[in-house]
Amino acid sequence: MSRLNYHHLYYFWRVAKQGNLTATAQQLAISQSALSAQINQLEHTIGQPLFAREGRSLVLTELGRTVLNYAEDIFQRGEELQQLLTEGAPTLPSLRIGVLSSMSRNFIDGFIQPLIRQNDVHFQLIARPQSELLELLGQHQLDVMLTNRELPSNDDIAWQSQLLARQPVSVIAPPELAHLPAAVDDAYREQRWVVPSYASPLRAAFESFCTQHQLAPNIVAEADDMAMLRLLARDSGALAVMPAVVVRDELVTGLLSKRFDLPNSYENFYAVTLARKFPHPLLPAILQAKHYLP
Repeated sequence: MSRLNYHHLYYFWRVAKQGNLTATAQQLAISQSALSAQINQLEHTIGQPLFAREGRSLVLTELGRTVLNYAEDIFQRGEELQQLLTEGAPTLPSLRIGVLSSMSRNFIDGFIQPLIRQNDVHFQLIARPQSELLELLGQHQLDVMLTNRELPSNDDIAWQSQLLARQPVSVIAPPELAHLPAAVDDAYREQRWVVPSYASPLRAAFESFCTQHQLAPNIVAEADDMAMLRLLARDSGALAVMPAVVVRDELVTGLLSKRFDLPNSYENFYAVTLARKFPHPLLPAILQAKHYLP
């Protein structure tokens, strides 16, 4: 293979991150044909394609994803070097955190607390469905992804999943039901409930609990978004099923109360990353901390 042209690699990196040849050409102030030619020369040097065409979209090949991994590290370090030479010290790059759009905002808030308290840190929160987050992470447009869902198997990408916390699934009551006992009995049989939808892994735990206790719940509302479940728990006057961290503030103020935890039922919170030679400098410390635990 001929010596790698880093100018060509830079253009590849920009297109791979943008995902669109036309938009990248406009950002770089060059013609689309010239940009395409630069990438073609890189592919010729490597001897294999880095992109595959799917309609009007450019999709990275397996080799393209590998090359992007190296390019991301190369040019991130290059930007740090430029800042060191011009400003005397490198500025920390923005930490890009993807969050599952349906998970607890209180947990996310706990996770980012150390970042909020640092004046020299900039971070981005990107809320998306899990499939979109994994795509962004695979394209190195995220540094870490927070989710409460199990990851799908993928033979092409080796996700690194770290369990951050486990939260018991609880039965939460409004003030008018705070008298209910701290264990299920006949008083629970005629109550109204708001519960996670079947899209949530928590619903299966609740269904199993109902079967075990021969409980036929009067379900008046369902939601797979924890922020919406929090509102329903506060406003519906019904019992709610969720991890207590979701309504942490309401439990502290007495607006809601926890009656009991469902036995052997938990919501797991994960941090997902990809192996990189130069991970974000803040990432190891924030993943090792336990500040996000209630």
